[in-house]
Amino acid sequence: MLGKLRLIALAGLFIGGLAQAADNLTIDVHRDANCGCCKDWILHLENNGFTVNDHVEANMGSFKQTAGVPPRLGSCHTAIINGQFVEGHVPAEQIHLLQNRPDLLGIAVPGMPVGSPGMEYGDRKDPYQVVGLTRSGEVEVIAEY
Repeated sequence: MLGKLRLIALAGLFIGGLAQAADNLTIDVHRDANCGCCKDWILHLENNGFTVNDHVEANMGSFKQTAGVPPRLGSCHTAIINGQFVEGHVPAEQIHLLQNRPDLLGIAVPGMPVGSPGMEYGDRKDPYQVVGLTRSGEVEVIAEY
């Protein structure tokens, strides 16, 4: 009997962990209504396991300021996941890894580099970096593509 109770408790923890992991895959994307590449990036996220809440903003500049995105890290859209920002065409794999970086306010791909998710243009792929903004305001390179 005690073994069955342990098994049930263990199964409950496992299922609860799965539910929490699924919750972490919900991301809120804020974009301008006329942005086509934003829609392509949203598709990239959905194809990589995210549930996307798509928000059309009348004033992206104001939203970015509220979200804590410095102008030097700016791009065309801003997402929020678990209280951290994701600015621009960040690959989904880096967003998955963001949950392991509570020291960061967010991550960004500044500008709109060709070849980043949502900015595909044939076979052309310009090199770009994913950078993180620390709570002390420092910018650090997280990944290079």
